[in-house]
Amino acid sequence: MSNLFSFLGGEQGAWRVTQMSTLCGEPLPNVTRVNIVSGTSDANSENNWSLQGVVSNVRYATRDELNQLQSTQQGLGRPEAICAALIPIKKSAQWWVLAQDERRDIMETTSRHTAIGLEYLPAIARKLHHSRDLGEPFDFITWFEFAPEHTEAFNDLLLRLRSSEEWQYVEREVDIRLELN
Repeated sequence: MSNLFSFLGGEQGAWRVTQMSTLCGEPLPNVTRVNIVSGTSDANSENNWSLQGVVSNVRYATRDELNQLQSTQQGLGRPEAICAALIPIKKSAQWWVLAQDERRDIMETTSRHTAIGLEYLPAIARKLHHSRDLGEPFDFITWFEFAPEHTEAFNDLLLRLRSSEEWQYVEREVDIRLELN
């Protein structure tokens, strides 16, 4: 199984787009469906865009945080989780000139990124895809799945993360909401 995934926006795919919002930076072209495929797949006449990312090791969590995440988070593809969000994010050059420990301090000590995320588990499952080293237009592609009754909690999660110091370094973000059908 490949750890490279392609998110294809177009008129075909398992996930129906219910909303696309550009929070900052350049928008993606509007689409009606999103498909996820393992491996490489380029945009073509059937797809308006293709975003690729690699599932990799967790970079900023401590051992205790990682143990909590692994013991609490449920996997993707749960039958009740028919809602999803695809949120590609690009951080500024100022973020990337910081040392790893400085980024960790902003993410966890100041912004409490992992601690906030843990509060919403296991209802909201997430998978982070790294794109920066692939030359993609975004640094990260985040994929979330949840049941419809957890939509308000998901919105609260995003509100809390977006109001943190970490988000001052985000220069491009698109929030794509989806439903499985």
